[in-house]
Amino acid sequence: MKKWLMASVALGLTATGALAGSHATEAKIGVILGFTGPIESLTPMMADSAELAMKEVNESGKFLDGVTLVPVRADSTCVDSAAATAAAERLVTTDGVVAIMGADCSGVTGAILANVAVANGIPMVSPSATSPALSTAEDNGLFFRTAPSDARQGVVLAEILKARGINEVAVTYSNSDYGKGLADSFAAAYAEMGGSITLNAPHEDNKADYSAEIAALASAGGEALMVLGYADSGGRGMIQASVDTGAFDVFGLGDGMYGDALVDALGGSMEDSFGAVPWSEGDGADAFKTITDAAGINGESSFTRESYDAAALIALAMAKGGEATSAAVAANLLDVANAPGEPILPGELGKALEILAAGGDIDYVGASSVELIGPGEAAGSYRYYEIKDGGYSTVEFK
Repeated sequence: MKKWLMASVALGLTATGALAGSHATEAKIGVILGFTGPIESLTPMMADSAELAMKEVNESGKFLDGVTLVPVRADSTCVDSAAATAAAERLVTTDGVVAIMGADCSGVTGAILANVAVANGIPMVSPSATSPALSTAEDNGLFFRTAPSDARQGVVLAEILKARGINEVAVTYSNSDYGKGLADSFAAAYAEMGGSITLNAPHEDNKADYSAEIAALASAGGEALMVLGYADSGGRGMIQASVDTGAFDVFGLGDGMYGDALVDALGGSMEDSFGAVPWSEGDGADAFKTITDAAGINGESSFTRESYDAAALIALAMAKGGEATSAAVAANLLDVANAPGEPILPGELGKALEILAAGGDIDYVGASSVELIGPGEAAGSYRYYEIKDGGYSTVEFK
């Protein structure tokens, strides 16, 4: 059904646009991420990873008879939907992008999808927008994501708590689409597994003082505090307030909390805390580490794999469709992402382009073991980690 919808979208886009794309010498791809805001310590590495895929395609010399991919960055802010929408509109109307790698946070991604992408027939591939609500958003077959939905992350976090013998927790979540969706998913899964939540309360981002919020959570009690927020904003603030008051000393962390900046800022206070973040292992992850190391990019940061994969899928879908157009991306992205076909790892995009040019099929595995299911979203896997000796230590993959 999804492929039929995408084909319909492709046919519905203007013939003029397709003709222009088929004769273009360059194709602009929007890279819209929160370069300011609550995940600003993560987005530079995400953008670099996405642009590494585009550079690889360009340097292969095998993309659509010499068409060059040109990344155009824009700031989603992560949290300001009006600003994100305006930035995306500029990408489309001023810069003329044919697809968007992004956005990042769920609320701004939904706003861009509804207000810009659908209205203009622009496909989006988000590397990190994980709200379950995006699974059923009206997208006209234009929205995809390489990170799994928080419907699954909530279950993973609940499983981790039960495995650690933690049966009662307090929960704080960012008052955003991302935080609310993850908190709801976690609460449902944890209750089903017999866990108890003493208080499930939102926090606002970018506040100077979180003492009142922490006091309420501390009064409710719990063996740990689950923090489902952002590492550069309210989530960190909640942990700092807890540390300052002695309210909690063990923290469970959602994926938005993963980052070197958090451990650097809070040091030993994070010892023995734990969490989950979309991650992968195997040949694709190893190949990604090799190429990012060679490029001087920190590929071990959050959502870097998914960002590389998002950009690669956009390029490969164009190649499959034979033109650098929005229609080609929408119509062919699921085909290049999934079996059957020759498996493609990071660093092998030139090989993939050769296969597609010869009329063959590829199965893009990428850095995150890409497998797009249902409405164009990732099945995904998670890294369950602990914080030990001031760093992240893998417990297992789930």
